[in-house]
Amino acid sequence: MRVNIALLTVTDTRTLKNDKSGGILVKKIKKAKHNLVDRKICKDSKAAIKKILKQWIKKKNIDVIITTGGTGLTGRDITPEAVNDIADKHIPGFGEIFRYVSLKTVGTSSIQSRACAVLANGKYIFALPGSSGGVTDAWDQILVHQLNINNKPCNFVELFPRLKEK
Repeated sequence: MRVNIALLTVTDTRTLKNDKSGGILVKKIKKAKHNLVDRKICKDSKAAIKKILKQWIKKKNIDVIITTGGTGLTGRDITPEAVNDIADKHIPGFGEIFRYVSLKTVGTSSIQSRACAVLANGKYIFALPGSSGGVTDAWDQILVHQLNINNKPCNFVELFPRLKEK
């Protein structure tokens, strides 16, 4: 099953031409045979991030939103706060597993990541670090499997029809 994905890079310095982490994700999304339905870049602004996310969670042709950037500890890193503001449910295991995976590649520096995931209006939102290593770890170790309908014993895709249940 092809998953429809929107990709948002949060940065004050990058453009679509030099967005290395976003470029890595575009290639990995295509390699996994998913659909990249939208891609944007926005500044490290809580209001700007929320505006785009709110637009995307209303679109029927988007299943998953991936953000890259703004998950660190500096004053400009506010992606988790923006994501939290629109969240219906948190998926704490994603951040926990991400930091566990990162421990193997960046050591105890993984503790500085606030990568997270939520559900909002029946859509998955994954907030990944802006580093090329971080997005590679998140995709290769977690998302490629959880966005594959054939991954057993379970995966995020099989839950799509039930995410808006009341």
